[in-house]
Formats: sequence, structure tokens, C-alpha cells
Amino acid sequence: MLTLYGTKGCHLCDEAEVLLTQAQMAVAFQWQYIDIALDDNLVKKYGIRIPVLEKETGQLLNWPFSLLDVVELAC
Repeated sequence: MLTLYGTKGCHLCDEAEVLLTQAQMAVAFQWQYIDIALDDNLVKKYGIRIPVLEKETGQLLNWPFSLLDVVELAC
């Protein structure tokens, strides 16, 4: 499971969502989107770094990341 941290109106977050959808065509995995604007702690943690992709193991990908980066993280 991957988690994408972002917020509404973030064009980079929209691009990251597209990459995740494309990656799912190559590798089977699930992901969820968490809007950091709904949690002050997440705003403090990720506010200037979004989009950020996190694997359940705690491994992080900070933007910019590529389709290949997403596939490798998902495996």
C-alpha cells in the first residue's frame, strides 16, 4: 500500500496521481490519497514538500519522482 500526501489545488499532486494510475498498469498495488490540509501535523511535516509518496514500510519518495520510481517503490 502506498500513500500519497497532497492537497487540493496542487498541480504537482495531480501529476503524482496520474503517475500512480499509470504505474498500476504495470504493477498491482493499492494506494490512498491523504489531504494534508485536514491535519495540522501533516501540514507541518509535508507542507512544503508535497506531493510525497510513502510506502507502508516508511520509505518516502519526495517530488519530483518518475513513473519508474513509483513502480520500484510499489514492488
